[in-house]
Amino acid sequence: MAQHPRLVTPFTAASTADDVLRGHDLGGVRALVTGASSGIGAETARALTAAGARVTLAVRDTDAGSAVAGEIARSTGRARPDVAPLDLADRASVARFLAVWREPLHLLINNAGVVTGGLSRTREGWEWQFATNHLGHFALATGLHGALARGAAERGGARVVAVSSTAHMRAGVDFDDLHHTRGPYDPQLAYARSKTANSLFAVAATRRWARDGIVANTVNPGGVATGLQRHFTQRQRRSLDAAEAAGVFTYKTVGQGAATTMVAAVLPALAHAGGRYLDDCQEAYTVPDDAALAEHPHGVKEWALDPALAERLWTVSAALTSAPLS
Repeated sequence: MAQHPRLVTPFTAASTADDVLRGHDLGGVRALVTGASSGIGAETARALTAAGARVTLAVRDTDAGSAVAGEIARSTGRARPDVAPLDLADRASVARFLAVWREPLHLLINNAGVVTGGLSRTREGWEWQFATNHLGHFALATGLHGALARGAAERGGARVVAVSSTAHMRAGVDFDDLHHTRGPYDPQLAYARSKTANSLFAVAATRRWARDGIVANTVNPGGVATGLQRHFTQRQRRSLDAAEAAGVFTYKTVGQGAATTMVAAVLPALAHAGGRYLDDCQEAYTVPDDAALAEHPHGVKEWALDPALAERLWTVSAALTSAPLS
């Protein structure tokens, strides 16, 4: 899909968030990290804070978020991150968050994600994983567009980082069944579709917002053992174990998992370049939609970067969330 030269960085799968941020002074940067009460999100918030950014942890569990914020302040010697309640599956929660945000924003990390073991739905009847992983982040980002534009005007650019997954390679977005109302429910398939949606969001956001100085890129953190897997069924665990055994991924530490997010967040080469998919701290190569995951564990499917599909998803998502189309 992409016609630009593939981005190559000096970092690798073994690099950590601190490695990527070494030498970067983020003083004056206002950052927001969703899902920052544990795992990769907490590590992302810690690394950004250590580099001087002022960070807000947007979390469902504010007690857990406050504990993480306190530990970040103690471990970094920096100002304690702010903590704000945000449930991405609850439209009212997203609206309340947006209603009180007043500051320019320079960096939005859409890190939060859920995996379910069975079918759950929101009040609207939306499938839970798609609603949380994509629609909630879509509503948040579009609602913060003005803040990001002000941040871009202040510092010559603002960035959005969408956290996806290798799982996106299993399925594209099914526009005829966004909420899984037909046939038996497969939670792994639903998760895969939501992760493709994360990437398509970044493609469309960059196309629409680059004129405002805002770019969005997608990252795959790789395999990291976090609370995300706590609701896995035995079938899902067996599938994950089989993927690891086949060499599809190797488990990383949380520091290594957050490294690719940091590449998208601070690398100068991405200050004005968006719509890209990064994996193991490099821009991933594009593979055909019918390519087997075992053969291309570090690529990105064409369906995750397709600009026409990205625009279609944006239009559908804007209608569902009552977001502006611009």
